Amino acid sequence: MFIKASLNILVTRLYDISIVFAPFIIISQYPGIYCRLVIYCGYVIILTAVYWCTECMPLAVTGLLPVILFPMMGIMESSEVCTQYMKDSNMLFVGGLLMATAVEHWNLHKRIALRVLLLVGVKPALLMMGFMGTTAFLSMWIGNTASTAMMLPISNAVLKQLCDTEAQAEEREVDLISLRGAGTGIPKGQDNQGIEDETWLGMSLSVCYSASIGGTATLTGTAPNLILKGQVDELFPGNGDIINFASWFGFSFPNMVLMLIISWLWLQFMYLGCNMKKLFGCGTNKDGDKEAYRVIKNEYKKLGSVSFAEGCILVLFVLLVLLWFTREPGFMPGWAAVLFNKDKPYVTDGTVAMLMSTLFFVIPSQLPRCGGYSEDGMPLKAPPTLLNWDVVHKKMPWNILLLVGGGFALARGSETSGLSQWLGESLAPLQSIPPVAISFLLSLLIATFTECSSNVATTTLFLPILASMAVAIKLHPLYVMLPCTICASLAFMLPVATPPNAIAFSYGNLKVMDMAKAGFVLNIIGVITINIALNTWGTAMFNLNTFPDWANVTTIPTP
Repeated sequence: MFIKASLNILVTRLYDISIVFAPFIIISQYPGIYCRLVIYCGYVIILTAVYWCTECMPLAVTGLLPVILFPMMGIMESSEVCTQYMKDSNMLFVGGLLMATAVEHWNLHKRIALRVLLLVGVKPALLMMGFMGTTAFLSMWIGNTASTAMMLPISNAVLKQLCDTEAQAEEREVDLISLRGAGTGIPKGQDNQGIEDETWLGMSLSVCYSASIGGTATLTGTAPNLILKGQVDELFPGNGDIINFASWFGFSFPNMVLMLIISWLWLQFMYLGCNMKKLFGCGTNKDGDKEAYRVIKNEYKKLGSVSFAEGCILVLFVLLVLLWFTREPGFMPGWAAVLFNKDKPYVTDGTVAMLMSTLFFVIPSQLPRCGGYSEDGMPLKAPPTLLNWDVVHKKMPWNILLLVGGGFALARGSETSGLSQWLGESLAPLQSIPPVAISFLLSLLIATFTECSSNVATTTLFLPILASMAVAIKLHPLYVMLPCTICASLAFMLPVATPPNAIAFSYGNLKVMDMAKAGFVLNIIGVITINIALNTWGTAMFNLNTFPDWANVTTIPTP
């Protein structure tokens, strides 16, 4: 049995190796094949796509395939491939992750979440609104996985208290009716069990969906947003920093708010009904509401008063956001243009992110004490800093950097080999189709594809192709790249589609069909709202009605 299993593993690995290197061996025998590098590059992209979709290897390891295959196939030099893994967009991503790590490490995100819930109250509709708004806000700055993992236990605790208190009230009412001899029917608590289950489903889905929606609002909110920026900067070097933190926020934040409101209305209708008096608690003041409110208040009290470290992180966070917004606001010269970027874009959003993140390793987490000795006569030690490398090493998703870098390497390889030019020429007949239809159909395609694949892998694979198509048909590249990037985060239908869905599903009160029914409608709503945003304020912001000069580039085909 052991020998048979070993042989099976050996055969499988040999098969994988043959798949990787077969085209290299075959095509190398025919050096006269026209544009063989185009075939090589296309094969590497297809192989990477298959490995990313099937996850037969870790996603990060698959992202390293260009480092191996591009130099061996003569597409790019190894040094050129490796530089794609540490671009400016990667540094911006690292800076955003360090900020998120600091916020999580000192529980600042939990304090913000509980404070918001105390403000909105515990009425069903307002409670769902509070959970969705808080989760979406946190996902704008920290990972959607961390936001969901923190908010779901809080929502479950609050709902459990509400349900338990209402069940006790129903039992007292039934006992009172029985004593009076007024009825012998089924207790109301059993009738309300189905309503309580629906409430649990609605609240769980609202948290995981709002985490995915919230990440689309900021450039650092989720990896696909940064991949778009990196691809645009790589493929169109003269774009004039069209995608930065301020421009992305100006387009995506209103769209996120619109999607969040419509999602809230849909989940209200689907799981909580349309009884406005009950949902908003008009004229009611039940014991269950007081008990649930007390649960949230007790959780908030456990955090204690705001510490010096939390205050420092909050100040750094606000300062970082302000510097991002004012670097290149668009309607006036930013501080970077006045001080540094007079002839070249020396300072970028990545520079700002790394500057503020470095301060986490300098600023102490406690106020330094006066005097050189403690009460027991021992010399005082310097207080620990806000972050240390052990915490960063444990919490940072380093694999995403390799995954994103692999996408940049594939895009560069497509340009160098001439594959981008070939794809653009092949897609030229699409010029006869209205741009609105192209954008809508591509958004549907991406929203469907991302249900079965990582959103990072989806954007990495599709964005270079979309850029080539846009150049070929003389369409503004952002007209197709921007909506497809946001649609890659609309994974609402399946538990395996995104980590927030998987976390919500793991709590046991959700079925696949529950998520599919609610998510299908939200996918359609998301695609529609994104395309509405694209053709209204998006067109005005990015001048999408014209083909920009910076997009009129010519790739250099290699024979």
